[in-house]
Amino acid sequence: MNHDIIAIGGSAGSGTVLKRLVRDLPADFEPSVFVTTHIPADGSMLPDLLAEGANLPVLRAVDGMPVEPGRIYIAPADRHMLLVDSTVRLGHGPRENMSRPAIDPMFRSAAYAYGPRVIGVVLSGYLNDGASGLHAIKQCGGLTVVQHPVDAHAEQMPRSALEAVEVDHVATAANMAELLGQLAKTPAEGGRAPTRELELEIRIAAGARVSGAALRSFAEPSAISCPDCHGVLSEVKVEGPLRYRCQIGHAYTAEVFMHEQQGQVDEALSVALRLMEERLTLVERMAEEAHQQGRNAVAELYGERAEEYRGHVETLRRGAVLAMVTSRQPAEEEAG
Repeated sequence: MNHDIIAIGGSAGSGTVLKRLVRDLPADFEPSVFVTTHIPADGSMLPDLLAEGANLPVLRAVDGMPVEPGRIYIAPADRHMLLVDSTVRLGHGPRENMSRPAIDPMFRSAAYAYGPRVIGVVLSGYLNDGASGLHAIKQCGGLTVVQHPVDAHAEQMPRSALEAVEVDHVATAANMAELLGQLAKTPAEGGRAPTRELELEIRIAAGARVSGAALRSFAEPSAISCPDCHGVLSEVKVEGPLRYRCQIGHAYTAEVFMHEQQGQVDEALSVALRLMEERLTLVERMAEEAHQQGRNAVAELYGERAEEYRGHVETLRRGAVLAMVTSRQPAEEEAG
């Protein structure tokens, strides 16, 4: 058996690469191709856009579709695309790395179902969705391919995959189709039996509830809480990027968790600053009114309070600016 299952994940900037890839794949290309990108819950035009220049049928994935050779399956909005028993299944499980569909569940299900027959591909995108799933593909004997970070519109996903996995091949958009064609003709050998933990994570993505005991079998409770449901996050004790799951099933890599936390901190600072500015405006008006009415002692009291609020406003404003600068630094460092 050759490498006849190709799982591709991408986010920002991956659409251009995918259009070129499906255009370059020949009509006699035999592997089944599965594509998950981060798309909004209200839908995506990606299947239609890719179908325009494709030599192979491009299908919006439907639950229960059989896996057939020479087809390109695109994950629909708001569902995890999973490969189970030679069938495409659409999971209602919780978001992973703030996304549904997410790339990691598709990669894990492909690794579990097809082992060494899988080729996993990570394309352009932000943060590091795909790195954990690519690690699972590698563990089960599959091949791994990453778009060259310099060639990617957003280099974070490719770079994170390269840091997390000993990747087999790095390719540009221009030579991706040729490389996949060559790899598809090579024998799928070796492989390792999938773990119980991998099966449990696929079940979570499919929408199954996993007991606390089952979660504790591969994750240990931590001191941090889930940004989605505010439950306890458990640190996943398997190889690959550091990541967490809660009892509900929401999952985050450490990198995505920090990004989500930063967003919440920024929002909290913004709200606090606005409220304190409103208080300052109000107490200044109260001081002015008291002075006009000749209540000088009261006006002085309100004036002192206004001065205190003015200091709080400046402190919050400096904090908001510092948070903004800090959040921009990683992107500026990578751009440099």
